[in-house]
Amino acid sequence: MRQPATELANAMAGAYHAGDMERVIALATQAGDGADEGARLLLGVAQQATGRYDQAAATFRQLAQRRPEVSAYWNNLGVACRLSGDTEAAEQALSKARSLAPEDPEVLYNLGLLYVQQRRWPSAREVLLDAVEQSPDFIEARLQAAYACYVCGDNTQQEAMLDGAIGWPAQPAEQALILAAMLSSQGGLDAALHTLAQAQLPGGPADEPMRLRIGAQRVLLRERNNQLDEARRELQRLPLAALDALPGDANRARAEGWRAHAALAMRAGAWAEAAALYRRVLALADDDETRAGAGFGLASACDRQGLHAEAWQALQAAHAAQLEIARHVLPDLLTPDSQPLQAAEVDRQAHACWKPLRAPDSRESPVFVVGFPRSGTTLLEQMLDAHPDFRSMDERAFIHELTERMELVGQHYPADLAGLTEAEAGQLRAAYFRMVGRVLPDLGPRRLVDKNPLNMLCLPMIMRLFPQARIILCLRHPCDVLLSCSMQPFRSPAFMVLCSSLQRLARGYVQAFEQWHRQVEVFGPRVLEWRYESVVGDLDGHLARLGAFLEIGDASPMARFADHARNKRFISTPSYAQVTQGIHPGAVGRWQGYREQFEPVLPLLQPLMDRLGYAT
Repeated sequence: MRQPATELANAMAGAYHAGDMERVIALATQAGDGADEGARLLLGVAQQATGRYDQAAATFRQLAQRRPEVSAYWNNLGVACRLSGDTEAAEQALSKARSLAPEDPEVLYNLGLLYVQQRRWPSAREVLLDAVEQSPDFIEARLQAAYACYVCGDNTQQEAMLDGAIGWPAQPAEQALILAAMLSSQGGLDAALHTLAQAQLPGGPADEPMRLRIGAQRVLLRERNNQLDEARRELQRLPLAALDALPGDANRARAEGWRAHAALAMRAGAWAEAAALYRRVLALADDDETRAGAGFGLASACDRQGLHAEAWQALQAAHAAQLEIARHVLPDLLTPDSQPLQAAEVDRQAHACWKPLRAPDSRESPVFVVGFPRSGTTLLEQMLDAHPDFRSMDERAFIHELTERMELVGQHYPADLAGLTEAEAGQLRAAYFRMVGRVLPDLGPRRLVDKNPLNMLCLPMIMRLFPQARIILCLRHPCDVLLSCSMQPFRSPAFMVLCSSLQRLARGYVQAFEQWHRQVEVFGPRVLEWRYESVVGDLDGHLARLGAFLEIGDASPMARFADHARNKRFISTPSYAQVTQGIHPGAVGRWQGYREQFEPVLPLLQPLMDRLGYAT
């Protein structure tokens, strides 16, 4: 005998609040077609909670068709369709929900999750940031927005989304792994480890593989922060036998464990062991990020053994995987004639129109360390940071962000630099030092070192705000630079594209230096050329020359940069391990082992090599 509608509805509500979803579904079946709107809503929620996604979608579709003006029904339909794998129907439903409730953070969040699932990263970033703007305390939205920014290379917004993350509630383990990786990427090792310690395991047979994944990430976090003793202790809890004993459906845990072992094998100089482990990871890899990371690792291990052909083959596979990642972030850059390194210039005629402005003197200005990536900028930064009169802030894009700030207020960069008022220039400097202050709150009277290689493309902004600044241009043999860039797993999507082929990378390198030389002729900045090969041969002499350029009496503390770097824990660039080991002449002429691969680009590089004083 069928229960009265009111009694049935009350029973369903009671079962729902008790968490008994199977009873909710059974009671709804009793109601049949006569179930009212509230009962159907509970039925759909229960179906979705028990993994019956197709059935939930059918239930929510009925509700949405009956009440098309209710955004929540379209939102629920979109979620059920996404979980069932019908992304086209999910997007239609969520777009309808958004049109009805454009500021509903739940709708925006669910649409963002759909875009993440579809790897439409720029769209995911935009809509998830909108969700956070509508609901700043919506932690799930903040985490997913941060992840979309992380993939898109938007470090500034990523940091903003993760502000205060150490105080967030414990996250499900999968989310905790993502959050820990992001926190570590911005130097928050303690917060990352805390996140992993609080991670909520999934329960049942999935617990052990997840524990091993968390353990593997702890090893990699320690290694990345140069805490090798701690990393080795963590690795003891991750024996290879335990990884081998995992069931066949736990390949992700197995691969991540092997990567942790490989990373420490590389630190120990066990190149063959590391290479074997990376090959095992590649055999299991089913996503582009894992393929790229293992490919770069294998290339490095083979390079150390002098296996240049195998190293180059591994690099090609790694770059192919990275190009697939970039394809979903910056598809326009994948055209053959694209220019990943775009920057604006000021010519002599435009510079002649610049209104004179007061500016800080050299000691009140940052010391800018520039040069193409992998030219020794991190090495020099650590030397300067080892001196008590200087303080570096790791690699930040603050000068570039000032150009974006101008555009946001309707000023065009670099054209409108000419007409900046004293007040406007002061506001830009103040904005710059506010950003610096968040990174270095204890800077005090020490001189700031702003090391960002590609600030070489932002010379107009530097010269407008800090025309008396000392600028150090790091130089290294172009072929060694390009080889080193090719072997690095850069996170920037633009750099993924730039490094995807040696031809494209060589073209970008030449264009960057051609622009630099044109702008130096326009502005006449105070520049010291810091040549890597010469420093390797005569460190003390070059430190004395550097001290004279920066007007400091005693440059000797800079020679202890390796000890300083080891104590610094986090260094964001790929050189984080090398700078703790001192200067090695083995990095000079390394490209000769790959001369066959470089032959096609040498004609493109030759004019610049002649100008810089390098031979082939």
